[in-house]
Amino acid sequence: MAKMGQLLQVVRESHEMPMTGISRPPERVAADELGITFIGHSSFLIQIDGKNILVDPVLSKRLIVLRRLRRPGIAAEQMPPIDVVLVTHAHMDHLDFASLRQVIRTTRRLSGRTPEVIVPRGVEDLVSRLDFARVHELEWWERLNLQGLEVTMTPCQHWGARLFNDTHRGYGGYVIEGGGHSVYHSGDTAYFDGFVEVGRRLNPQVALLPIGAYFPDTYRAVHTNPEEAVQAFLDVRAEWMIPMHYGTFRLGREPMHEPVERLIAEADRLGISEQVNVLGEGETMRVAAPVGIS
Repeated sequence: MAKMGQLLQVVRESHEMPMTGISRPPERVAADELGITFIGHSSFLIQIDGKNILVDPVLSKRLIVLRRLRRPGIAAEQMPPIDVVLVTHAHMDHLDFASLRQVIRTTRRLSGRTPEVIVPRGVEDLVSRLDFARVHELEWWERLNLQGLEVTMTPCQHWGARLFNDTHRGYGGYVIEGGGHSVYHSGDTAYFDGFVEVGRRLNPQVALLPIGAYFPDTYRAVHTNPEEAVQAFLDVRAEWMIPMHYGTFRLGREPMHEPVERLIAEADRLGISEQVNVLGEGETMRVAAPVGIS
């Protein structure tokens, strides 16, 4: 009953708070640059090696009864044609059927084709009914060469059920490599020693790491708090960190402004604030082409 009461309180608060923010067309980058645009929550547009990649696109105003509090930084009709969609797991704030259908329709209208999609093993049946050009399944540490990119599924400490009783579904993060750039999207995860292994094996350039939905403390069994996310960034040994999984949906009981404040304070304490880039919805981080690549 206590958990149900918490859920009802979160839903009530999501409807009481006004929706803020605006959607805008994404900033486009050159084919040899890396561009990472924060759409909101855990959703990103990644421009890498001339390809447009979407990770966990959730653009809907509501997830069943839970209402979003920040508008997506890019609306579906403002998207460029998408080459590949990556889905980290089947939870509704990461795999949203309405958003995927919108992305497919927009890409078809702009290019006459539809994107390919990569999902964890056990999630393929959920997306096979959609009109993706092809569905690819991966398990932890499996690697796929797709349209000139290398995509590796990475471990995480979370769970993958769409509903409470379908525990067979996989979950994970991804490292995307192409054109001399690499991006790590951890997916939802608690802090665990797998971050060190991701850094050792793949050494990503940019790490997208979750910082919200950590209170009450029992939530930290599957989510990192801001200080743990900073430690994960250090473990991964990336050059830059971009935070995610905060500010869009009322998922935890911590104040909505707290995750970013704690993140910035911890980065300042460790002297790494210049490596942490807090993006607003619709804002793009650009990384120049590596030296020697043109």
